[in-house]
Amino acid sequence: MFKVLLVDDEVYVRKGLLELIQWESLKFSIVGEANNGAEALDMMEQLEPDLVITDIRMPILDGLDLIRSVNEHAGLDSIFIIISGFHDFKYAQQALRYGVHDYILKPIDEEEMTATLRKLSYAMGRKRIATLTNDDLTTSAIMEALVQENLQAEDAEPYAAALGLEGESGFLYAVTEIHAGQQDKQTTVKQFQEALHSLEEGGAGIPVLEQQPGTFGMLLCTGRITGGRGGLARHLERLRALLSERLNTGLSLYAGDPVDSLVHVHRSYSEANEAARHKYAENTGVIMYSCVTDKPLYVFDMSPVLASKLIMQIEEGNKKDYQQTVNSMFRLFHEQRFTPQAVTGSLSRCMTGILGVIKEMDGNEEEILRLKDLAERGHGQWSLQMLQEHFMQAVQEAAEYIARLRKAQCLGGIKPVKRYIDTHYRENISLKSIAAEFYMNAVYLGRLFRKTYGVYFNDYLLELRIQEAKKLLRQSDLRMYEIAGRVGFQNADYFVTQFEKLEQISPSEYRNMLIHKE
Repeated sequence: MFKVLLVDDEVYVRKGLLELIQWESLKFSIVGEANNGAEALDMMEQLEPDLVITDIRMPILDGLDLIRSVNEHAGLDSIFIIISGFHDFKYAQQALRYGVHDYILKPIDEEEMTATLRKLSYAMGRKRIATLTNDDLTTSAIMEALVQENLQAEDAEPYAAALGLEGESGFLYAVTEIHAGQQDKQTTVKQFQEALHSLEEGGAGIPVLEQQPGTFGMLLCTGRITGGRGGLARHLERLRALLSERLNTGLSLYAGDPVDSLVHVHRSYSEANEAARHKYAENTGVIMYSCVTDKPLYVFDMSPVLASKLIMQIEEGNKKDYQQTVNSMFRLFHEQRFTPQAVTGSLSRCMTGILGVIKEMDGNEEEILRLKDLAERGHGQWSLQMLQEHFMQAVQEAAEYIARLRKAQCLGGIKPVKRYIDTHYRENISLKSIAAEFYMNAVYLGRLFRKTYGVYFNDYLLELRIQEAKKLLRQSDLRMYEIAGRVGFQNADYFVTQFEKLEQISPSEYRNMLIHKE
C-alpha cells in the first residue's frame, strides 16, 4: 500500500475524500489528516507518506509553501496532488514549477480523481519493481511491490532472491491483526518481526509488510507445511497462538488461499484482506478465505428503528434496557455477518443520535467531543468483544451525562419558583397560584419541588412563614392577628394552630418565654 496524507482546512472535504474514493482497491492507504500546511509538514516527517493530497489556501502555511518546504527538505520525497476551488493559472503554473503531479479543481469529480490515482498507483508500483536490485531496498518495500499487481513470470526470480525465498514453490499471504486495548501501546513492525524471529520453524525467514499500524502481512511458504488443508489450518492456529504469547496480546489471523508462485501472491493478498472482512461474522482466531468465500456478508447499517430504540432508552436512563439493546445489536452483527464497515457505520449512527440529544440539551462542547473520541477510538483492530465493551462504556458515560444534564435542567426550571416563594411567602400564595404564574401543572410542580429539595411545598412554605413569625414575636409587640396577616395567614386561629404544630408551643408562650429569660 502507498501511504497518503490528506491536507485541507475544511474537515468535510477530507471526510468526503475518504468516502468518495475506494482507496484500498487503488493500493493506497490513508495514514493521516492535517488541517494546514504546518501541521502537514510535521506529520510528513513522522509518517513519510508516498502521496500528499493538499488544498492551496489554508491558514498558517498554505499548500504551495508546504510543497516548497518539502522540496527544500532533503529527507522528504513525496508526490503531490493539489485540489483547489480556485481556477487560477498562476497557482497551476507555480504548482507545475514545484513538480506537482496533478492539479484538480473542486468540487472533486470521483471518476477524474480515481483515474488520476489509478495511473499514479501503477507508475509508483512499476518504479518500485524497477528498484528491486537496489541493495538498500527494505523487505517491506519489496513486499509492498509484490502485492501491487500481476507480475510477469520473469519477475518471480528477482523477487524471490530479494526476499531470500529461492527454491520455494508455494506461498500464502496472511494478515495478522493485533487487538490492542485503549491503554496498550501500538505494536511496532520491529516488535512484530522480533516476535516472529523468536519462533521455531523458520519464523526468522518470514517476510513482513506493515499494512497499517497494528496490522501486519506475512508471506508464508506452504511447501514446508504437510497435511493438506487441515495441516495448514493447524499451522496457522499454532502460529497465531505463539505470536499472541510472544507479544502478550490478543490477535487474529486472516489467510488467503495458497498460490504456487510469487507471481500470484497478489491474489492471496486480496483474499486474506477479504477474509478479514468476516472477522465479526466468524469471530474466531484464524479465518481462512477458503472457509468463508461462499458466505455472504451484510454491508448495510443496522435498522434505524433499533438505533432509535437505543437512543430513547439512554435518554430515559433505563440502564438495564439499553444494556440489553447493545447486547442485541452485537449479537445481530455476528449472526447476520455484518462487515466491519457496516458495524462501524451502525455504531456511528447510534453515537451521532446520542450526541445529538446531548447537544439539544445544551451539553458542554468539550464533553461532546470527548464522548465522540471515546466512541470512535481504535475500532480498526479490535475484536467484536472488545468493541462491544468499549461501545458499552461510551453508552454508559453518555447516559450518565444526559442524566446530569436533565437534573441541571430541572434545577434550572425549579430555582426561579423557589426564589418566587422565598420572596412572596408573606402573600396569599398556593401551589396552584404559583403553578399558574409559571405556566406549569400544579401536580407536576409539587412533585418536582419535592424531588429537588426533599420537602413538600406546603411544609416549606409553612416553615418560611413560622420562622418570620418568630422573628416578629421577638422583635415587636404586634398582636397575633397582625403577625398572622404579615406572614401570609388569613386566619389568626389557623396561624396559632400551625405554629403549635411546628414549634410544639403557642406563639404567646414563645413570646412569654423570651420575656421571662430577661
